This record gives sequence, C-alpha cells and structure tokens, in this order.
Amino acid sequence: MFPGTGPAPAELTLAERLAGTGLVGSAPSFTRAVADAAVFARSDAMVLITGETGTGKELIARAVHYLGTRAHSPFVAVNCGALPDSLLDDELFGHERGAFTDARARRGGLLAQAEHGTLFLDEVDSLSPRAQVTLLRVLQEKTFRPLGSAREQSFDVRFIAATNTPLAALVQAGAYRADLFYRLSVLCVTLPPLRERREDVLALVAHLLRKNLPSGQAEPRLSPAAAAALLAHTWPGNVRELENAVVRGLHLARDGVIEPESLGLALAPEPPAATPPPAAAFIPAAPDLPSNPPAGGTFQALKQRAIDAFEREYLFRALAEHGGNVTRAARAAGKERREFGKLLKKHSLDPRLFLPPR
Repeated sequence: MFPGTGPAPAELTLAERLAGTGLVGSAPSFTRAVADAAVFARSDAMVLITGETGTGKELIARAVHYLGTRAHSPFVAVNCGALPDSLLDDELFGHERGAFTDARARRGGLLAQAEHGTLFLDEVDSLSPRAQVTLLRVLQEKTFRPLGSAREQSFDVRFIAATNTPLAALVQAGAYRADLFYRLSVLCVTLPPLRERREDVLALVAHLLRKNLPSGQAEPRLSPAAAAALLAHTWPGNVRELENAVVRGLHLARDGVIEPESLGLALAPEPPAATPPPAAAFIPAAPDLPSNPPAGGTFQALKQRAIDAFEREYLFRALAEHGGNVTRAARAAGKERREFGKLLKKHSLDPRLFLPPR
C-alpha cells in the first residue's frame, strides 16, 4: 500500500510512511538498513541494495521511492536476468513506428515508462557484458535514442539497483565492469539474512498471516510448538521462504490452529537443561592473553547479547505456558504487567500468537 491515496509522504511521520511497506522487524541490523533507506530517499543519488535472495530488496527499493519526492510518479521494476541482448535496446529505449518489421506503432521503453519516477534494476549482477556497456552509457550520458529515431532524448529517472551477488567480488574476478560498479554503488543498503534476525521471525509471521489471510477466514493461531519450530529454522530462503510456510499454514490449519506439520518444518528440539559451565571453562589455555577483545565482540556486547537471548526465551516460554495471558505470565515472572508488556514489545513477541484455540 504505497502510492495513490492519502496524505503526501512529507506530511506523515517516518513510522507512518513505513507502516504499509511490509518492512517489519526490530533487529538492529535490519533497522539500520531501513533507516539508511529513509535517509537515501531524500536524494536522487544511485542506490545499490545487496542481500541474499528473499531478504526484501524490492521492498527496500519501493520504500526509497515512496519516501522520496518521486512518490507520485511511476516505480518500474525490471529483472535484468530476463533482458536478452537481442531485446535490450527495445526494452530500455522503445522504438518508433516502422523501426523494424513488426513495429506497427510507436512504443516507449522502460526509461520512458519510469519518467519522473524510479527504475529498479533487480539482479543487476546478471547483466551481460554488452548490457553493462549499454547501462553505463545511459547512466553517464543521461540520454537515450529509441530504435528507429534520429535524435537523442533526455530523461528524468532515478535508478535503484539490487544484487544477491557481491559486485565487488565479480569486479575482482573480471566478470563485471569496474566503472559500472562505481556508478551503481554511490549509496549502499545491505539487508541481513533472516537467520541473523531471528528476533523478527514471529513479528513477520503475524504480519504475513494478516497479509495472506483469505477473505472471510478467521485468523488461525500458532501453537507453541509451531512458534518454536519457526524460531529454530535456519531460513535459507529468508522472508520469501517464511511467507511460503505461513501460506501453507493458513491452508492446512486445523480447528484454527497452525501446527508444525502444517508449516512443513521440523519440530524444534527441546533445549538442553541450563547447567552453568565450570569456571575453568572461561580460563584461556594459553598463558598470554590477547590484547584485543574476542572476535565475537567486547565483554559488554557479549553480555548484553546473552541477556537479550535469555529474556526472549523466558518471555516465549512464559507466554506459551500461560496461553498468551499477559497478566498471568507477568505475575508468574514477578513483574508488573506494564513492565512485562514493554519487554514483549522489545522482543517483538505478540501474545495473541500464544492464545489457545477456541
């Protein structure tokens, strides 16, 4: 729900403008990427979005477009992997009537369609060498010539590109033009894979359930076992794979409850009993201590990470044990309900996902 109706983007707060983008999550690496996108939306500079397949690169591209001054102009997306060299010029630049045998009428290309708006170049790493040269010239000259035309035309288009393959590595391997890479990577956004933002999984599930719920169907609830399976999965296909699991769960839910078998995921293993390791385990074997902090981070950062992990697991188990009843879970935890609610919000845990089936 991006363009069309309602107030102009400039009249809304950032949270309101992001509300309909599908960009859901509170993990630090993800929120940094979203914040960068919001800042980059203020300019017309080229943006390169990197991330694994299924991490939401097009959603970020749309956010950059609809948070900027071009929000009420077209957003045109093209998969560069589907642009064969034989059709490249016609697809990008269009043609005049009579330019070739079947050209019975004038047709505008992608640049003309995106005029005053944004052209999103997805999978830009898949461009052939010839296509790379063509795109580089367009970015440098800011002009194009339709097939069959005798004159150059200027255009007003913002470019956003996305890739799931590090372009710098392709440049180093001689498989991508360095000059095009530098043109594309003026501003960069990197999206983390879902396995690195597990704290966002259940919030994403709640969003995807509402997004994909068939009309007239009551929203099913996740069983505690299904929520545990979702949190334990490694998600190689990222958010796209998660959405597929949610859609399966919607269609295979029984009596309004989604179980692990409905998702097509393995059951999460029972966590081992928490037994503190002996103090000797923390003493380094080598007599000389390193001068730098461990690779995992500083003592304070690792301590905070451990606290966050404990909090989330404790809250998850408390909600599951008390059927999503926040008052009873807070009482069992020895906390005020309001303070307990703040912790749930901090860790993006929705109590409604733990309610027992009706």
